[in-house]
Amino acid sequence: MWENITIVVVDDNQQRRHDTQVIVEFLGENCAAYSAEAWTALLAQAGAGKDSENIKMLIFGADDGGVNDPLGLRLQQAQSWDRACPIALIGDASHCERYLAMVEDIDLQHKVICSLLAPLNYNNLLDTLHRAQVYREQYAINSGRTQQRDVQLFRSLVGTSRKLKNVREMMAQVADKDITVLITGESGTGKEVVARTLHYNSNRREMPFVPVNCGAIPRELLESELFGHEKGAFTGAVSSRAGRFEMAQGGTLFLDEIGDMPLDMQVKILRVLQERTFERVGGNKTIKADVRILTATHRNLEDMIAQNGFREDLYYRLNVFPIEMPALRERVEDIPLLLNELITRLENEKRGSIRFNSAAVMSLCSHEWAGNVRELANLVERMAILHPYGVVGLKELPKKFRHLEDDSDEVIMPESSKEGAPLAADAEVAARLPVNGIDLKEYLTNLERSLIKQALDDSVGVVARAAEKLNIRRTTLVEKMRKYDLQRK
Repeated sequence: MWENITIVVVDDNQQRRHDTQVIVEFLGENCAAYSAEAWTALLAQAGAGKDSENIKMLIFGADDGGVNDPLGLRLQQAQSWDRACPIALIGDASHCERYLAMVEDIDLQHKVICSLLAPLNYNNLLDTLHRAQVYREQYAINSGRTQQRDVQLFRSLVGTSRKLKNVREMMAQVADKDITVLITGESGTGKEVVARTLHYNSNRREMPFVPVNCGAIPRELLESELFGHEKGAFTGAVSSRAGRFEMAQGGTLFLDEIGDMPLDMQVKILRVLQERTFERVGGNKTIKADVRILTATHRNLEDMIAQNGFREDLYYRLNVFPIEMPALRERVEDIPLLLNELITRLENEKRGSIRFNSAAVMSLCSHEWAGNVRELANLVERMAILHPYGVVGLKELPKKFRHLEDDSDEVIMPESSKEGAPLAADAEVAARLPVNGIDLKEYLTNLERSLIKQALDDSVGVVARAAEKLNIRRTTLVEKMRKYDLQRK
């Protein structure tokens, strides 16, 4: 019933219920909104704890008419349904306070993590989602229902974009199957996170996960590092040593940056994949390799094959089930959720906190993100150091991340066109978010195309001058002109 729902709103105020659902869904959450009567009926039908593990938070409306619909009753219903689910109130401040005071059970009062003032503010809602996530995780840790390891893994794959959903669907299909997976994508997209998640959701989860960065180990030491060596096998080998294959026995071996592996080592990896056996350096004893091999690379292996930089037979052995991680610029709609996630990690690790206002978030959505999620994480940590427990606006962002001029506290979006597509917006025009929401990625694309066209027109087609106006590199502007089929006059 609630398998794909993350936020549930229960409010008898129809307009406020609708407005809350629109704003929550704009943040990328799947929201379901009910009246109190409909909510009670659904609970009776669903039963305790049914499909509630994905619910991040319940939002209850608070009105002056709370005497006829006591909050205590709703809290008791929520307690019976899911004891770990946090609750927020929404309404007038005095109503929320009076509504909560009517609850006699102190333990039930503590389930309410905060009160939200209507209409909802972007930053307040974002902060409430932080609190709700911490509440859920802390409850799980205290009750011993989960381990911190699992929470960290799944948090790293935050996003609701279509491309990331496809990645998660492919992971679900292959996680419990003992086959080789090749994970591709740019640096910083989270390839190792995918590998770890595959391992911890496989039948080998109780055995070791051993990562090896093939590009970080000198080629003369790589064979010994992978297969181990016997005493006296080479100068300095004063004792026998097990390699990564032996360390990963029964578990998973993750070969990161497989494209950087020398050709002579590629032959030996191919033999292990084919025969599932290997020998230590300087030894003659055959050792069985009971490991699942996952690999990753940021390189284009097919191009490397054409240039004789990678073995074709090994490529087909590794490419049994390919998973491609999308670049962050291809899923900009996930950036607000990733910011939420990264800030929560800082708070849980006691390394400070930070908030980004809506103008800063919109500007970050327009950035190219050459370093992908890793670059975003580095930015969040830097801002938390420079502006501890503050709110970051456009002026506080480093210069290269500023792609807008407006620095308001509200999210400003254009009205939809008659055809339903967002209009290209001028940054100085304060439009309103349509009631039915908007396609953020399409809006940002139209905005970027419009600004590039204006810059080219103002610069009389001189690309270097237009790039200077947009504060981006000339090569970046040329790529964007090609992407949007823009010609200089």
